[in-house]
Amino acid sequence: MSPAVLALGATALCASGCVWYLPAAADLRAGADRPVSRRLAAAACLTGWATVALAAPLLLAAASWTTLGAVTGAGSATALLLAGLARAHRGHEERATHRAWAALRLRPPARRRPGRTGLARVFLWWFLPGYVVAAGAVAVVLIGETVGR
Repeated sequence: MSPAVLALGATALCASGCVWYLPAAADLRAGADRPVSRRLAAAACLTGWATVALAAPLLLAAASWTTLGAVTGAGSATALLLAGLARAHRGHEERATHRAWAALRLRPPARRRPGRTGLARVFLWWFLPGYVVAAGAVAVVLIGETVGR
């Protein structure tokens, strides 16, 4: 497959991903008005989308597959690290809120988990295995190039 076609696909994917990265950018711009966990989650989201967006120019510039793999690997690892930190901070924030309500000897408000909607869960169940398959396909192409030389 031509790198130009892959770049076009990455560009189309980034254009359709504005549903996720525009609210994340708004959360980061809000600064201290948002909890730390939410800002970390927004940073993770933006890092992931920036990684995909950076892949398009690299593909058009005919960068080596090793370079492309290193950039996307580093971006994905950073996004996963930020997401993990966001989840840990959210747990700390929830426990602190619970302790504050307990100190007041009042019943804490009903726990509102921002759970995923059914559509988001379906998307994740289809997206994550597809992402793994795509990474495997890139690995096969890289191994094939290396063996073919």
